[in-house]
Amino acid sequence: MLKRLFDFGVACAATVILALPIAVVALLVRLTSPGPALYWSDRVGRDNVIFRMPKFRSMQVGTPAMATHLLADPKSHLTPIGSFLRKSSLDELPQLWSILVGDMSFVGPRPALFNQYDLVALRTECGVHELVPGLTGWAQVNGRDELPISEKVNLDTEYLRRRSFSFDLYILWLTALKVIRRDGVSH
Repeated sequence: MLKRLFDFGVACAATVILALPIAVVALLVRLTSPGPALYWSDRVGRDNVIFRMPKFRSMQVGTPAMATHLLADPKSHLTPIGSFLRKSSLDELPQLWSILVGDMSFVGPRPALFNQYDLVALRTECGVHELVPGLTGWAQVNGRDELPISEKVNLDTEYLRRRSFSFDLYILWLTALKVIRRDGVSH
């Protein structure tokens, strides 16, 4: 309950504080490539329930719905500002909506794509599926896109065992450092 109150309160404040940057990024996405500013991705949430997660669109309309590292040539699918959005993590800002409505938390395992069956199966086997997915998580601060699935699940399982408010704050701090340094971002 404390975690949900924290998430809701911080997401409300962040939405107000970041309203202008969010509007500017949305406008830039629309001006630099055809299509909507937001991309709504089907993701696996708590208890393996599918929900729609928004991101600023960093890929061209029509890019296959799969993990970026699985695309043959990911850079060829990027919009003119897509690489910048990903490196700066600005593409993640619309996920404040998912936190506000309770589909996500600030900290938890990153929500899997609906078709990442291997990741979903391993997480279910380890009980990780019981957690609300997060904007960031223990796996993200320990390698992000560079980790193999088995290692992500090991770190997600470790988070399940260690989770606490103080651990969440520590992960948020490490995330801020990663974003500033642009560590481990797939582009």
